[in-house]
Amino acid sequence: MIRTIAIAAAAIAVAGLGAMYVAGFGDADSEDRFAQCRASNVAGGAAQIGGPFELVSETGETVTDKDVIDKPTLIYFGYTFCPDICPLDAARNAAAVDLLEERGHMVKPVFISIDPKRDTPEVMAEFTDYLHPRMLGLTGSEEQVRAASKAYRTYYQAQEPEEGAEEFYLVDHSTMSYLSLPGHGFVEFFRRDVTPEQMADRIACFADAAS
Repeated sequence: MIRTIAIAAAAIAVAGLGAMYVAGFGDADSEDRFAQCRASNVAGGAAQIGGPFELVSETGETVTDKDVIDKPTLIYFGYTFCPDICPLDAARNAAAVDLLEERGHMVKPVFISIDPKRDTPEVMAEFTDYLHPRMLGLTGSEEQVRAASKAYRTYYQAQEPEEGAEEFYLVDHSTMSYLSLPGHGFVEFFRRDVTPEQMADRIACFADAAS
């Protein structure tokens, strides 16, 4: 029952972000070098999403966006205690990264925790190592995580835990994955219904256009 409520609440939250993400096809700016790759547009332009952040890596080091986005980078905001949505999304992203590697494109999968209270660097390392050997887990202080989430216009909110089960709270959150490129920043987002193959095709297009 708790999981059902959590998933429903997260879906409502994502729907509330719809004003930021406007689907569109064939209407990109003619000056946009990535126009042929885009399957969706952001209200106000891609510059509305992304930007500087400072977080703590799964190895305990403080890193910035410039350290993290040193190659095409696929970013997801979630948490390790997530019962089903986050593992499925992160596994899809990992599958897309493997497909891209087979095609000669090295893309970095990144998982940013929105639950820093429980997601220590050690927890993040165990979680990401299970999903993909090159997946980078990032966490940090509440303030650092909130700032990164704000930069990427994501939503998250911890639920009130049941009495006697305070450590088992769930977190409602948005579920987009974000592609950022060195020197360009955020360029595209992917919804949950995009397959690994579709994601790989679109990311390859962006990587080729950037080179």
